[in-house]
Amino acid sequence: MKITKLETFRVKPRWVFLKIHTDSGIVGLGEPITESRSHTTAKAVEEVAPYLIGKDPRAVVHHWQAIYRHAFYRGGPILTSALSGIDMALWDIKGKALGVPVYELLGGPTRTRVRVYSHARTPQQMLADIKRGFTAFKTGPAKRRGVSRYVDTPADVAYAVEDFAKLRKAVGDSIDIGIDFHGAIHPATAKLLIKGLEQYSPMFIEEPIQAQNHDIMAEIARGTHLPIATGERVFTKWGFREVLEKGAATILQPDLCHAGGITEVRLIAGMAEAYYATIAPHNPLGPISLAAGIQLAASIPNFLIQEQVSLGEGYLKTPFTVRDGYVDVPNGPGLGIELDEEAVAAKLGHDYRPAETYDPDDGSVVDR
Repeated sequence: MKITKLETFRVKPRWVFLKIHTDSGIVGLGEPITESRSHTTAKAVEEVAPYLIGKDPRAVVHHWQAIYRHAFYRGGPILTSALSGIDMALWDIKGKALGVPVYELLGGPTRTRVRVYSHARTPQQMLADIKRGFTAFKTGPAKRRGVSRYVDTPADVAYAVEDFAKLRKAVGDSIDIGIDFHGAIHPATAKLLIKGLEQYSPMFIEEPIQAQNHDIMAEIARGTHLPIATGERVFTKWGFREVLEKGAATILQPDLCHAGGITEVRLIAGMAEAYYATIAPHNPLGPISLAAGIQLAASIPNFLIQEQVSLGEGYLKTPFTVRDGYVDVPNGPGLGIELDEEAVAAKLGHDYRPAETYDPDDGSVVDR
């Protein structure tokens, strides 16, 4: 079997889909995307294509090593995201060629269904999604001014805590709610917010500060009993090694579109297990990424929960369905999904740009 062509498609609302074609007719699906850099990531895939064309796609780990290590300047969000999408597609081809799901190639199933969470900012949104079958959510801290200062006022801190209290009251204690600071809160304010939130038992505090600041994140982790989560902006096993060694988080959130694909995140999960940490894959992206995350979740022992924003309606022939907070692990070969080509064709192209956020009082740039 030989690879004949790599195709990328920019797909609404902000995604990139990849097809790797082979001379046997098997096509592998992947999702190589760095948010707001879709053209750049697609171009990176194009630059890797000459290495892959003509090669047997089934040597997945060998290709991962070659693509990563033959680049003198290694890693980073663009190159690692391109590699991640390629890796997904190669696993999809290998599973389809052998007629088995990817999780069987990774050692067989550790579970038959995978817990997922939804995103919601209001009690009304949460209650509506509970009716859809969700039992876990992620939200963000309410900001009275719309943005956060280096040091927020007591009123700003109280506003965020009271908003979370309303969510907890609305859904009760049997529903999990994680809260994502998105790395946009500064350390002093993050500590105050966490102290205020502790009484309402969030499932986790995600990116309480900028994700690259592992030393301060470890300090914050030592100061609270709440689980700290991080990882969406950490790349490869080498990036996660520091998180684990410093005790910066007990919930790791590698993104399979960014951290190195299925190959690398399986290794990250093994590293995390040695530190008694758990895996909650990050995924605010498309259904191919979700399918890859589900295959990973079905093959590791220390899985916690999977993020999703699309179950595949309007993209997959058979979208995922949530029941009692879980989706079933698909039994089809490879990633276990099929694109609805006609539906996807109607969604090609997008002009997504990231939000530009400024302080309303002085116009300075602020994190979002």
